[in-house]
Amino acid sequence: MELTWKTIIWQQFGAAMDMLESAMRACPDHLWSDPSRRPEWVGRNVVGFWYVAYHTLFWLDFYLSESEEGFVPPAPFTLCELDPSGLLPERPYTKNELQTYLDHGREKCRATIEDLTEQHAQQRRRFPWGEVSGAELLLYNMRHVQHHAAQLHLLLRQTTGSTPGWVAQTKAKPSAE
Repeated sequence: MELTWKTIIWQQFGAAMDMLESAMRACPDHLWSDPSRRPEWVGRNVVGFWYVAYHTLFWLDFYLSESEEGFVPPAPFTLCELDPSGLLPERPYTKNELQTYLDHGREKCRATIEDLTEQHAQQRRRFPWGEVSGAELLLYNMRHVQHHAAQLHLLLRQTTGSTPGWVAQTKAKPSAE
């Protein structure tokens, strides 16, 4: 795939991850695991800020994987996010744990984009919600990250009166150098 497109995709996907990261860093401790703040409902369970960040990072990792078969998130995370009953993790994850998961996702994303070929971009991927090409899955994944980053920024604005600013492009280099 042409280097120009890889650079553009990285700059925008990286910006979405940067916005998620800035929301996580800006979240005050009292809001992090407060279930009375409802950025998202999962089944009948009310979950807090931490869960939206975790959910976003889990699916970032999952959609960057070759397939569901053999996918295992890094410890301490589990596959509970794939449970159709809405099973939640046993405990809220800490900012540090989710920052480490974000770093993992960022590197996996960087490598996926760097290794992207025309054949890989056109390869079809099937999910319960539909079928997409590898290239479309990258854009779908980026939109998912940005959607939840925006939820968290809105919650910060409503709760604290401020939020980190917009990120137009990531400042992170396209490849780990």
